Amino acid sequence: MSKIINMDLDWRFHLGDAADAGFMGYDDRAWRQVTLPHDWAVEHPFDPSHASGTGYLPGGTAWYRKHFSLDESAMGKRVRLTFQGVYKHAKVWINSNYLGNHAYGYTSFSFDISPFVKAGENVIAVRVEHNDVADSRWYTGSGIDRHVTLEISGQAAFEEYGLFVSAKEADENRAVLRLQYSAPGAQQVRFTLTDGTEKNAVKMTGGDGGTVEMTVENPRLWSPASPFLYRLTGTVLVQGEAVDTVMVPVGIRSFRFDPDQGFFLNGEPMKIKGVCVHHDAGCLGAAVPKNVWKRRLLKFKDAGCNAIRTAHNPPDPDLLDLCDELGFLVMDEAFDEWEGTKNKWWQGHNVYPPKHFGYAEDFPEWHERDLSSMVLRDRNHPSIVLWSIGNEIDYPNDPYVTPLFKEALGNNDANKPAAERLYDPRKPDAGRLATIAKELTEIVHRLDDTRPVTSALSFPELSNHTGYADQLDVIGYNYREYFYEDDHKNYPGRVILGSENSHDPKAWFAVRDHDFIAAQFLWTGVDFLGECKGWPVRISQAGMLNLAGYEKPLFYQRKALWTEEPFVRIAVGDGDSERHGVWNEHFRWTGEPEQTKIVSCYTNAKAAELFLNGVSLGKKQLTDIDGCRVCWEVPCQPGTLRAVIDGGEDELSTAQAAASIELKPEKTELRANGLDTAQVEITLLDENGFPALDEAVHCQIVGDMQLLGIENGRPDDLTPYAEPFRTTLDGRAIAYLRAGCVSGSATLHVWTASGLSAKCVFDQKVP
Repeated sequence: MSKIINMDLDWRFHLGDAADAGFMGYDDRAWRQVTLPHDWAVEHPFDPSHASGTGYLPGGTAWYRKHFSLDESAMGKRVRLTFQGVYKHAKVWINSNYLGNHAYGYTSFSFDISPFVKAGENVIAVRVEHNDVADSRWYTGSGIDRHVTLEISGQAAFEEYGLFVSAKEADENRAVLRLQYSAPGAQQVRFTLTDGTEKNAVKMTGGDGGTVEMTVENPRLWSPASPFLYRLTGTVLVQGEAVDTVMVPVGIRSFRFDPDQGFFLNGEPMKIKGVCVHHDAGCLGAAVPKNVWKRRLLKFKDAGCNAIRTAHNPPDPDLLDLCDELGFLVMDEAFDEWEGTKNKWWQGHNVYPPKHFGYAEDFPEWHERDLSSMVLRDRNHPSIVLWSIGNEIDYPNDPYVTPLFKEALGNNDANKPAAERLYDPRKPDAGRLATIAKELTEIVHRLDDTRPVTSALSFPELSNHTGYADQLDVIGYNYREYFYEDDHKNYPGRVILGSENSHDPKAWFAVRDHDFIAAQFLWTGVDFLGECKGWPVRISQAGMLNLAGYEKPLFYQRKALWTEEPFVRIAVGDGDSERHGVWNEHFRWTGEPEQTKIVSCYTNAKAAELFLNGVSLGKKQLTDIDGCRVCWEVPCQPGTLRAVIDGGEDELSTAQAAASIELKPEKTELRANGLDTAQVEITLLDENGFPALDEAVHCQIVGDMQLLGIENGRPDDLTPYAEPFRTTLDGRAIAYLRAGCVSGSATLHVWTASGLSAKCVFDQKVP
C-alpha cells in the first residue's frame, strides 16, 4: 500500500552559496538544523537597503540538505518527492543526481526519485535563489516555506492528482458524482464514499483510467453554513489485492453564477462576502502553521465573511483544507503578472524610480506548468468556486498601453510622473492580454470544466475594448463599482463581481443593492508584510485584522455590515467629524485633557447611546449613508466610555499601568513530534482588568520547545523578529511556539521590566 511520509524535520541549512553542496558526500555537519516550513528572511533585521515592497527583509541564496533512510522494502517501488512551495528558483538533487529546477515560488512541484534512491542513507539537496528582493509588490519570504512529503507506492498506483471528483448534479434528494481517474497498472479500481458512519457507497470499475459515476441518495450538501465533507477512498487492485489507495475529502454542492441574479449555492441565492489574503503572518514570514490560518478564518467568520481570495498566488494547501472544513468559498488565483514586469517599489509605495524584477522573466517558459499545477493540485477542494488567472494585469502603463487612452492613471497612481501616465507606443500593447488570457483560460478549462475562470481587472474600461474581458467567464472589477450598472446594461450576459474592493461601506452597498453583482472581496482581511508606504513602516495596514491577528476597527465596521446578531464596539480616533475616518482609529480612550476625540460605535443595531463616566452623551440613530456606525465628538477626560444598544453593550476605559499579564494558549497539550504548534495570546491588564499601557514583554522557554516568534501588529516596530521580546500594541501581543520531540513538560515564561511575570505550562506527549 502507498505511504506518505512528512519530511519537514531535520533539515540542515546554510545561508549563502556553497560549491558542490549538491554532492551526496558534502560535509554539512556545521550547517544549522531547521524544521520546515522555513523562511530565512524573518530571521534577519529589517533594513532600508532592502525593498519596501517586500517588507525591508533580505533574500539571497541558500542551501538545504536532508539525510534520510529508506528500508529495503521501498526498493522497486515508486518514490515521489513533493515540495508544496519554495521561494524561489529552486534546484534539487537526490544522492548527487540533479533532478531539475522550479522557478515560481508559489506552486507545488514533485520529482519521481525512484531511479536514484537506495536502501539506507539518502540525501536531498536544494539550492534556493532569491537575490532580487524587489521582485514582488508584497512580501514573498525566502526558502522552503511549505511542507515537503515523500510518497512511496507500488508501480500500479494512482498518478499524482490522478483522481478528480466533481458533482455532475446535486440537490438535497440526489447527487451524481463524476470520478475521473488515472491509475496506470491497475486491473481494477474500487471507490468507496463514506459519510463517517456505516453508510457507504461503493463503485467498482475495470481498467486503469477513465470516468465513472457514483450516485448518492439524500446527500448532505456542503455550504458555508454547513461544510459537511464526505470521504472518498480510491483503491487500486491487482489480482484482487489492494496495492495503492488515495483519499479525497468530498463536499457535495452545486453552484452557478447568473449575469442578472448573481451567485447561487445549492440552488439558493447568496452574496459572496469575501476578503483577500496574502500568505505571510508577520514574525512567521511565509512559513505559516495551519492553526494560525484557522484562528484568522474563525475571526473572519465572526465578521460575517464567507469567502477568501488568495491574493495573488496559489496558497498553502493547508489554507484550502481549512476553507473546506470551516466553510469558505474560494477564488484561487495564479499570477500577479504575465509577460510584462510591473513596477516594484523599493523606496516606498509609488516612490520613483521602480525596479523591474519578478515572475515575468519566468512566465513565458513556466506559465502553463504553473497554472496546471495550481488547478490539478486544488481542483478537489469544494471550497473553490473560481479560478483567477491574474490580478491587475491590465494596470495602466504598468507596462501595457493603448492608443485608446492617451493618459491613464490606476488605483494608486497619485504621484506617478506625468511622463509615466502618457501613452508610449514603445511599451507593450494591451491587445496582447486578450491572446494570453485566451490561452490561460483554455488551460484551466481543459483541466477543470466545472468552475468558471475570472481575472481581477484594474482597468475594465480598457479591457472591455481589447478583448481581454471577453476571454473570461466571470469578470472581476477592482475598485470600479461605478461601472457596475452601465456595464451590466452594455454587456448583457456578462457576470460581474467585485474582485477587490475598499472597506468603504458604499462599495458594499453596490453589491447589496444590485442582484446582478455576485461578490465583494475586501482589500484586505489581514495586514501583511510589504507594500508599505516607506521606512520605518514595514507593512500594509489594509487589513481588518492586524498582523498579530487581532481585530481592528475595520473588523467591527465589517461585522456591522455583514452580521445580524446584536453587538456594539467602541473605537476612538483623532481629528474632527468631517475629516475623521476608520483608518486612524484605535481601541484607546486616551489623550490630552479636553482634546476633542471622535468616538465611534460600530453596531448593527438601529441606534446606540454613549455614556462617559455614567453620563449620557446622547442616543443616535444609524443612517443609510454609513449603515454601520454612529460618532460623537467628545472632549477627552479619564474614565470609562460605555456604549449601549438594544441587546448589547461595550466599555472602553482609560488605560493604566499594567498590573498583571494574562496568557491565553489555544491549547496546552502538544504532540512531541517537533512539528505541532501553539499560539499564546499575551495581554497586559491594568488593575481594573482592562488592556493596560504598552510595554515590552519578554519570552523564554524552559524545556524542549521553540519560540518561533512574537508579533504585536505595530506597523513601525522594527525590532528584529529573532529577538525574544516585543512591545505590545493596545496591551496585546501573540507568541508562536513549536513542540520539541521529547515527552514531558515545557514552560513559556513571560515577564516585563516593571516586574510582572506569568507562565504557561505545556504537556508534550510522543504520538
